[in-house]
Amino acid sequence: MNQIKNNTTEWIKAAAVRAIKTLAQTAIATIGTSMTIGEVNWAFVASASALAALLSVLTSVAGLPEVES
Repeated sequence: MNQIKNNTTEWIKAAAVRAIKTLAQTAIATIGTSMTIGEVNWAFVASASALAALLSVLTSVAGLPEVES
C-alpha cells in the first residue's frame, strides 16, 4: 500500500512539473506571437496556457517516462 502511495505522489509531482513547463512554453509562444501583431490579449494567453496545461496532465495519464511503473 505504501508503494502505491509513493508511486502516486511521484506521478503527481512529475505530471505537475510537466504541466507547468507546458503552461510556461505556451504562454511565451502566445505572448511572442501577439507581440508581432502589436497587442497582447492576456485573456487569450491565460486560456491557451491553461488549456495546454490541462492537456499535458491528461496526456500524462497515458504514462510518464520519468515515473517507473
